[in-house]
Amino acid sequence: MMPNQTGLTRIGVFYDGNYFLHVSNYYNYSHERRSRISISGLHEFIRQQVAAEENTDVRLCQIVDAHYFRGRLSAHEANQRGNQLFYDRLFDDILMSEGVVTHYLPVKTYQGYRQEKGIDVWMALEAYELALYKKFSVLVLITSDGDYVPLVRKLNTLGTRVMVLSWDFEYYNDEGEKVVTRTSQDLIGEVSYPVPMHDVIENRLRKNDALIQNLFVKQQTRVLVPTPVNGNGYDYEPGNSLGNGLTYDSDIVYDPNERKISTIRSLKTGYGFINFPPNNLFFHHTSLLDVDFNELQIDDQVEFRIDKNAEGKDIAIDVRLIEE
Repeated sequence: MMPNQTGLTRIGVFYDGNYFLHVSNYYNYSHERRSRISISGLHEFIRQQVAAEENTDVRLCQIVDAHYFRGRLSAHEANQRGNQLFYDRLFDDILMSEGVVTHYLPVKTYQGYRQEKGIDVWMALEAYELALYKKFSVLVLITSDGDYVPLVRKLNTLGTRVMVLSWDFEYYNDEGEKVVTRTSQDLIGEVSYPVPMHDVIENRLRKNDALIQNLFVKQQTRVLVPTPVNGNGYDYEPGNSLGNGLTYDSDIVYDPNERKISTIRSLKTGYGFINFPPNNLFFHHTSLLDVDFNELQIDDQVEFRIDKNAEGKDIAIDVRLIEE
């Protein structure tokens, strides 16, 4: 087949942000790679994949527009979640450095549950409008949601080819329940170029391929994060609901400025417990200082402060690894 030499292949990339975060968390906390998805590495993969599908030179395949859509907590709520504000800003910086435009809607509470409302509709409208005016050759959707089928059909009428990057995977959560993520078959059936990323990543023949390796953030020995304002408002509630069988004594009053020293008792998916009589202390990965959660090991010695969460239970914050 002769190469396509008709000119620049213009690529638009659209992220379903909540889905992308879910995938990135899976690889960081549940997969053996223990690393997040790299935006720059993903963009290079997209260019190479489009070049292969379009049968053209990768130098003629350029991402001319990229957009990220997600619901976001208010500043006040994020401030109650350890380093959440810092991590939000850090990820914004990463997106900005890669030329990705961010689009956020406030997360709202419905019947006691926080939910994203309107993100998928907004993303679909923006994708169609920008494809119409910027005339993308290929529009890339990072999603698994069948709700985008009408968008794909509309894009097809414009002559815009659609590529979907999606992941299928499963893992067991902390309650021992299986969590399954599957891509809509209706969506796969409508797009020009479906790319099952789980198959690409797990392909043993491509395990050492630089393009695949670069899909993941390179691990650093230490990550510096600022001290959180407080340790309240975590998504994980310590106690029997996590299956650890521990009890808590909230009658003991600790000096919030005094730093304690002990060892790590157990590590879970993004959180752990520190040995501290009379009860072991819960800590969340957002409360770590100068160390990445994936570097910690059981029996590591750590220094920390004690605070209370929103339920009045003692937790460890400002957790720092003590180097031997």
